[in-house]
Amino acid sequence: MRNVRAGIIAAAAASALVLTGCSPDTGDDAGDTTITVWTLEDVAERVEAQQAMLDAYAEEAGVEIELTALATDQLATVLASSAASGELPDVIGAVPLNSLYQLQTDGVLDEAAAASIVESLGADTFSDRSLELTQNDGEQLGVPSDSWAQLLFYRTDLFEQAGLEPPTDYDSIMAAATALDSPELAGIVAATAPADSFTQQTFEHFALANGCELVDDAAEITLDSPECVEAIDFYTSLITDGSVAGNQDADTTRAEYFSGGAAMIVWSSFLLDELAGLRNDALPTCAECQADSSFLAANTGIVSAIEGPNSAEPASFGEIVSWAVLDDASDGTQELVEYLMGDGYLDWLAVAPEGKVPTRLGTADDASAFSDGWQELEAGVDTKALLSSVLPAEVLQSVLEAPESFSRWGLPQGQGALAGAVSGQFVLPGILSETINSGLSAEDAARQAAEEANVIKADLGL
Repeated sequence: MRNVRAGIIAAAAASALVLTGCSPDTGDDAGDTTITVWTLEDVAERVEAQQAMLDAYAEEAGVEIELTALATDQLATVLASSAASGELPDVIGAVPLNSLYQLQTDGVLDEAAAASIVESLGADTFSDRSLELTQNDGEQLGVPSDSWAQLLFYRTDLFEQAGLEPPTDYDSIMAAATALDSPELAGIVAATAPADSFTQQTFEHFALANGCELVDDAAEITLDSPECVEAIDFYTSLITDGSVAGNQDADTTRAEYFSGGAAMIVWSSFLLDELAGLRNDALPTCAECQADSSFLAANTGIVSAIEGPNSAEPASFGEIVSWAVLDDASDGTQELVEYLMGDGYLDWLAVAPEGKVPTRLGTADDASAFSDGWQELEAGVDTKALLSSVLPAEVLQSVLEAPESFSRWGLPQGQGALAGAVSGQFVLPGILSETINSGLSAEDAARQAAEEANVIKADLGL
């Protein structure tokens, strides 16, 4: 994703973590098949959990499985190196949408295998939106495995005390941010760092809510549209009139909300376990939290989809990751993915349930088997607890429903490569920061964004 290639490839390949799980000798045929799996879930404890799952499957199925973990931003370079040496993996797990579209552009995906797996599992058992966002020109690019949602978290106790409506649209969000903002309390904290993908994700969340798109159906850049001008004006005014000064990122916004210093925060669903006090290096520290560690979780509501003045319906930013089967995959690869999306699915989600919202909701026999099961998974890093025991039922339900409102710049128009490049070059984060700090008008900011995006489009030959 997220030429001078030789040095980059060497560094990336050297930093990839390779683990091998082999089935025991169960007979002459055991181990005849080796399936090579790459995973972009590269956090150490998550890699260990995946290894355990694959080892158990290997023993049951009589195959050998090699697992390689690497960071998402290593994927392109390591893939290029492996392609050059004829050593591509059979399947890659946790592939983000932009990367999935890039794999299609690179011509390495087996779309027929993805379609076959979805059909075998039952397309109607998946979230409709997860299938839509992983299809291009009628081709199923990957098997959507899970998702995380960009969410607006807000202090329900403060809203109730002030007589404010839940922050579900531009007007109510702005009204709450300005009404609650004071020297002691920020109305809202949200990303503003100029070279940070978190700023892109946060702004895109609000932009999509107002019908602001990167391109139109003819693939023409539309960042200078009235909808985008309004989205830029809203976002920059929200920060200027209802937030704190200085660059904000994932760490600073979380710290501010957890300290009780903000009434709202825009963050991903990965905040859920931390909100519940299950991670020691990111504990809620508000005054009330000292006596009651569950205070913040109990007094936080969430809004997934937001509505802007020009939107046809509420929308939100979210990420859907997939299993991507590559061309000429080893025999047994499809069966492995079907297992990981079937009998092994809850184990897969349990790797990090707060950031792995199910995209397959159930089975043909039990339509809510996985959505119900997800709510009973243990989350947390240093402390483990059931999601259902630390978070209100309505919060969990909102998170489960979030993927149906997901949208993304460029993907519905078949311009995933362009969207990835505009995001990767931090076009909007830089312009938003300039607008907030220098007083650049929203109209000029939108015009500048469109110009920069058009340059990128030309450079890509699109």
